Amino acid sequence: MSTPIPADGVDHDPLLLLASASAGRRATLDAARIEHSALPVDLDEAAILERARRAAAESGDEASALTAADEVLLLAREKALAATSRSEGGYVVLGCDSMLELDGAVIGKPLTAERARERWLGMRGRTAVLHSGHWLVDDRDAEDGGTGATFGATASCELRFADLSEEEIDAYVATGEPLGVAGGFTIDGLGGPFIEHVEGDPHAVVGLSLPLLRRMLAEIDLGVHELWADTADPVTSDPATD
Repeated sequence: MSTPIPADGVDHDPLLLLASASAGRRATLDAARIEHSALPVDLDEAAILERARRAAAESGDEASALTAADEVLLLAREKALAATSRSEGGYVVLGCDSMLELDGAVIGKPLTAERARERWLGMRGRTAVLHSGHWLVDDRDAEDGGTGATFGATASCELRFADLSEEEIDAYVATGEPLGVAGGFTIDGLGGPFIEHVEGDPHAVVGLSLPLLRRMLAEIDLGVHELWADTADPVTSDPATD
């Protein structure tokens, strides 16, 4: 159900524009039958966070120090604004970002096998908090119901990791899957067996909270059901799972 941005002309069916390349986020929307287009943006996230941290430090106000929840919201906002500026206009744009917090330290994408292994050695058997920032930009024209609103919220949930053996960690790292994902794991892929418990919204672990998206859409007078795919075939249960 995810479709590319049209090359010429503006076609706002689907209306939702996801500012992310994440297959997990797109699959979450697809499973919920929420039609959307995707426009990934490539930002220097480290530079964005460094500027924000420096500004907070220079303010001299300890209360202004950025938390992990603040950082994911900041990056989600920058992604949403960048996608809005690069699109042809008229969309409801959603930017998302995720980070794992363990003992107050933020764990982003490992990027290298060595770092992924080191992080898993520190995470195994532990409980951490996954933060997923969401930022919405209502870029619809006023005659189409647009409000011009731009706002965000963060969904967080606790995760308990299995106490993996070093053999399991090495095998997982060797797949390459954990290198490019926040926290160095997935719950909807090879890493699924290594997540023993989730406290909170399970969709937040994938990086896109459907309940939070519903509430955010309601803020701009848009029902999530209005984004459902128009399909002639009703959703039916699988007899094998009944």
